[in-house]
Amino acid sequence: MKLNISNKVTLMKAQARFLAGRAREKVEELLKDESGMGTVEVILIIVVLIGLVIIFKEKTDGLVKEIFNTINTKAGKVTG
Repeated sequence: MKLNISNKVTLMKAQARFLAGRAREKVEELLKDESGMGTVEVILIIVVLIGLVIIFKEKTDGLVKEIFNTINTKAGKVTG
């Protein structure tokens, strides 16, 4: 079967419509995809972080105080 120019153009247009339809379907699929991080996951992460802060509060308080004391002492020596 030999295709003339008109048939080739028609075939190419049909292929282009098919590919455009498939591309549109893929974009719609991506937009509807809900596999990302949800609210529950974010809340769980926040709860774990708050728990860690509560558990290590005393140690971090001491460490922060020690760091600021060192900064103040050394700053006093420099500006002295």
